[in-house]
Amino acid sequence: MRILVIEDDPEMGLLLSNWLREQGFQPELFENGLDGLNAFAAGAFDVAAIDVMLPGMTGFEVCHRIRQSGSTIPIVMITARDAVEDRVRGLDFGADDYIIKPFDFSELGARLRALFRRDAVGQKTLLQVGRVSIDSMATEVRVDGRRVTMSLKEFALLRLLAQSLGMTVTREVILREIWGSSEFIHPNIVEQYVSFVRHKLDPAEAGVSIKTIRGSGYSLELAR
Repeated sequence: MRILVIEDDPEMGLLLSNWLREQGFQPELFENGLDGLNAFAAGAFDVAAIDVMLPGMTGFEVCHRIRQSGSTIPIVMITARDAVEDRVRGLDFGADDYIIKPFDFSELGARLRALFRRDAVGQKTLLQVGRVSIDSMATEVRVDGRRVTMSLKEFALLRLLAQSLGMTVTREVILREIWGSSEFIHPNIVEQYVSFVRHKLDPAEAGVSIKTIRGSGYSLELAR
């Protein structure tokens, strides 16, 4: 997932970019709105994280210009200002979400993933990875046209991993997205459900495999 990051604080920008890269994202960092807009116009990004207080051109203006271009790219505004009118202004300019400084990087990562998935679902309900077809409308998985029976939790887990193909999805994110919380739920349940999905896909020669990223989470990879 390519992420447009516009943050004028060099230290903050570097820390955020490094963390996103470690999580499997592909961030591109810019320190002012004009450079960020030029990069946006020249490349294809999946989602954007834009600081509000930028030199020369505010994040609000950057967001507004992106929307004027006709783009529907998901945008998260980052700000140290928590006044209601500021949040309303950002949303009115076309932002999809707001996060207030200081924030935990994992929260921003989760929001970026959620917006990316929401955007992907809005564009298509059928996801194809390898020989696996994942139909969100029918809640159905097929391999080369043959239906693979899965529980709702197994289906949701496979879809979550498929939507972040090749990237690490942490156990915390899986617990929050599939079970609604990472609290009061034993993290081993993720390993159990990953095992369930593996056993259902492998016999079907699905062309994909779930890779365990030690100490972090899981990644759906195309079989080689």
